[in-house]
Amino acid sequence: MLHRTGMLAMSDGVCFEDLKTGDKASTGKTITEADILLFAAVSTDMNPVHLNAEAAKSSLFKERVAHGMLSAGLISAVLGTRLPGPGTIYLSQTLRFRAPVKIGDTVTATVEVTALDAEKKRATLRTVCTVGGKPVIEGEAVVIPPTRG
Repeated sequence: MLHRTGMLAMSDGVCFEDLKTGDKASTGKTITEADILLFAAVSTDMNPVHLNAEAAKSSLFKERVAHGMLSAGLISAVLGTRLPGPGTIYLSQTLRFRAPVKIGDTVTATVEVTALDAEKKRATLRTVCTVGGKPVIEGEAVVIPPTRG
């Protein structure tokens, strides 16, 4: 039986049959210099706005910022480890980048079930990443959660 008191914080995940509209889960991470360097290496995104303080001074942000997809990756972490959790198949994701994330910012990614398609066994979730309570990314994900059968 699921215990529903606002935010779900589980590691075993939730089967499609147990999901309810309004279920939520979150994870957070403070973005470090190492995170940005590692993400640049893995993604091959070497944009100077992420890596070079001098170049970033002349950018819109006036300082180095984290890759947007680094923060968006936290949404994937919630979907794959908490809600729905292990075994979830990610089908689609929309992203609207609202504000930059800087070194030292703590990003909280939250997902909330907004719709369930019983015929296709799919869940739609509102996705948001915040820093200090303010949205930096907003979007929507569609996933196939694990099922009991």
